[in-house]
Amino acid sequence: MKIRIFFSLTFVALILLSSCRGSLEETEYQKIRSANRMEKNVSRKSSNHLIAFFSEEIPQKDAYPWQKIDELKHPFITKEFFRCKGDKEHPSYLKADERIFDCNGFERHSLPLKDDKEFVYPVLISLLNHLQKTLNAPVTVTCGHRCPQHNRYCDTSVFNSTSKHMIGAEVDFLVQGYEKKPEEVIDAIMSFYKQKEYEGKEKYQSFQRYQKNDLNVSTPPWYNQEVFIKLYLAHEGRDYDNNHTLPYVSIQVRYDSQSNQRVTYTWQQAFYSYLRY
Repeated sequence: MKIRIFFSLTFVALILLSSCRGSLEETEYQKIRSANRMEKNVSRKSSNHLIAFFSEEIPQKDAYPWQKIDELKHPFITKEFFRCKGDKEHPSYLKADERIFDCNGFERHSLPLKDDKEFVYPVLISLLNHLQKTLNAPVTVTCGHRCPQHNRYCDTSVFNSTSKHMIGAEVDFLVQGYEKKPEEVIDAIMSFYKQKEYEGKEKYQSFQRYQKNDLNVSTPPWYNQEVFIKLYLAHEGRDYDNNHTLPYVSIQVRYDSQSNQRVTYTWQQAFYSYLRY
């Protein structure tokens, strides 16, 4: 009993002491606050505003030196639009007894290299920007560069094994608003070669039709000296990158006007001309 009373008294004493200490600290705090307090009248005119209001108008972005004003309506297409669309999160699948895996995507490998720099054939970029300007509609690149692993993941057929996508010399795309009018897109591609810089170059301005029955399209492609144009109908050319039901257009580079050489697929160029990270 005595021990229990002792502890009770001790507990009460601690409470009283802490209470007194708290009161003393509070009083000391008030003294310091009062000693440092300054009082001053604040006045302002009725015309003064407490908050500054700014215009909600968004300023127009200045054009880059290489852009014209009308090109700002749609994103200016660069080689960045051609990066491989592989992804390690894509599900694997079985082909006969082999399991096919996708690559790790453009974060783990580069575009094709030329002179130690990432490279896509410039005419493809120029043509896509020409389409955006001529048709006043944005272009969607569905397939630009494919590394060999992603190329096989998309389509394991023998026909696809030498695709120029692997060397940065081919692009598949749609034009918004022209998905059901691909012939107009092809006409716009041909109009690119009516520009002044191609005057007198008959091999560039004149397009022919490819009549051999050895391709994966039913519409005879168009070609000139520099490019080869294929039209894939709604039931043709479906793969992992073109997994949609719309007709689309593909452009391949046939001839490099800068080096004056034919552009052809080579195994070494496809497998050894890009960096792995």
